[in-house]
Amino acid sequence: MFGIFKNIFSKKDTTQMEKLIKEGAFLVDVRTPAEFAEGHVKGSTNIPLDQVPNQLAQFKGKDQIIVFCRSGNRSGQAKMILERNGFKNVTNGGTWQDVNEVLNS
Repeated sequence: MFGIFKNIFSKKDTTQMEKLIKEGAFLVDVRTPAEFAEGHVKGSTNIPLDQVPNQLAQFKGKDQIIVFCRSGNRSGQAKMILERNGFKNVTNGGTWQDVNEVLNS
C-alpha cells in the first residue's frame, strides 16, 4: 500500500535525461504554438504533435531526441510516431516543466 504512495509522490529519476541534455539532445516540445508561447524550455523546438509526421526531416541526424508536452501524453504519442519511422533514440521527457527543471538544475 505504501509503495503506491511512494511511486506517486516520489521524485522521478532524471539521471538519464540529465545526461542526454548535457550531451546536446534535440529538445522538442510537441504542444501547440499557443501553449509553447505561454512558457517553454529554453532552446527547445516547437513541433506540434499533429505536425510530427510531416516534420521527420527535422529529427534526422540527431544523436538523441527528447520529446515533451504538458502531461507526457502527447510526447508519448510523438515518441511512438518517431519510433514507427525508424528513430531509436527518442526519450519521452514527460512534461515541459520536468525537462525545464532538469535543464536548470
